[in-house]
Amino acid sequence: MEKKRIGFDLLIFEDTNELSQNEQKLLKTAEEVRSNAYAPYSNFKVGAAALLENGEIVIGSNQENASYPAGLCAERVAVFQAGARFPGVAIKALAISAASADHVVDKPAAPCGNCRQSIMEYEQKQQAPITLLLKAEKGPIYKCTSMGDILPLAFNSSFLGDS
Repeated sequence: MEKKRIGFDLLIFEDTNELSQNEQKLLKTAEEVRSNAYAPYSNFKVGAAALLENGEIVIGSNQENASYPAGLCAERVAVFQAGARFPGVAIKALAISAASADHVVDKPAAPCGNCRQSIMEYEQKQQAPITLLLKAEKGPIYKCTSMGDILPLAFNSSFLGDS
């Protein structure tokens, strides 16, 4: 038997002023687009902003549905829109901002499992990491240098016979 520990370094910032100007702009965009979320069931609004290699910023917000599985998270809206509008252009960073109408969210919310898998697929396709910036209404900002860090044993096309 072999035992192996898998982990990663998470950067935690107390204030957005500690981030680069581009990171601050991306987080601000994610916070602004959060107001476009359609979340009448959960009252949990999420905004996402993807910075592309060509300098474009593509946005997304969560879109719920009374048939819960039919909704879509902000992260996937942004990532899928980036792939559709700018095929072949790498995603450099993804900022995610979460808030609730029912309570104060004081710590960053990481992407759900479906979003992690989708973002990981884009990382693998572009063969370059996607930096994640996570922020709530208040509290710290988390920065992760790659989705692969928080999803280290990701399912990918190699399991399907495509390498």
